[in-house]
Amino acid sequence: MSLLPKALRPPNGLRQVTPWLHQLAVRMATLLLVLGVVFTTVAVLPGGGAASVLGRDATPEQIAAYETAHGMNRPLPLRFWSWLTGLLHGDLGTSLRGTAINEMLATKFPNTLLLGGIALALTTLAAITVGAWWFLHPRGPARLLDPVTTAAVAVPEFVVATVLVFTFALGLGWLPAATVTDATGAPDPASLVLPVLALAIPQSAWNIRVARAALGEAATLPHVHAAELDGLAPRRILIRHVLPIAAPTIAASLATSVGMLLGGALVVESVFNYPGIGSVLAGSVTDRDPAVVAAVVALAGAAITGVLLVADLVRGWSLRGQL
Repeated sequence: MSLLPKALRPPNGLRQVTPWLHQLAVRMATLLLVLGVVFTTVAVLPGGGAASVLGRDATPEQIAAYETAHGMNRPLPLRFWSWLTGLLHGDLGTSLRGTAINEMLATKFPNTLLLGGIALALTTLAAITVGAWWFLHPRGPARLLDPVTTAAVAVPEFVVATVLVFTFALGLGWLPAATVTDATGAPDPASLVLPVLALAIPQSAWNIRVARAALGEAATLPHVHAAELDGLAPRRILIRHVLPIAAPTIAASLATSVGMLLGGALVVESVFNYPGIGSVLAGSVTDRDPAVVAAVVALAGAAITGVLLVADLVRGWSLRGQL
């Protein structure tokens, strides 16, 4: 209970919004720090960006001229500040090879978002439905979910992708082993199946376990026992009394999985030759191009921040009666 006089207390709406604004400020500050670290790390990698782009036959004079033309000889803080101010205006800058970074990512990043978005939707569906089924039927076949999900969580995405390729592409021949694109560079729907499964299986297993634990913990609350004594059906108790209490935990776990999905997508894209930002990121690290790497991190960080804010909204909605 607040010790401030009622007249000096902020309105209820402001008290509810302030924590979200604080969390947003902390996350933006964290993202800014990560961008600075990434930019600096790539810029100081051995070899130098100019030498990587020009090749091993480049003379010291050519390298020096290239660095001067691209501002690579400026102090690193000034280079980062220049890139950051451009980012705030929607301009991600130019790569060391002279290509606008906005154009590089405009065709690649949507494909990665598509891959990760479908995997997140599948993970969410699996977490809620399978977790609820496990909660309602803790005995019988559901007992197999404990060892199965534990094993699935422990297997990296590239191992899952390799097994899927050998099974469904090379063995059964049902799906393509590599991504097929149309004239616009968009992946064929059939080519999405295996990459999505490779991303979704480990994260689904983890979130199913989280959902089951959250539902089990929520079921121990007094009002749930009261609903059971009133003779309500188990499914009705689950939907009306248990799931709303478990929703914040499930939403937070799914939001955390977004970062894992985007990170795993970079690996899965290389296995399936998928036209996403994985190839852009690998090429930019090879070129020692900090602007491109930081741009990829900025876009991924913005996507993760957005999902975390949605999770905060879900938590606020579920706890609205307690505020």
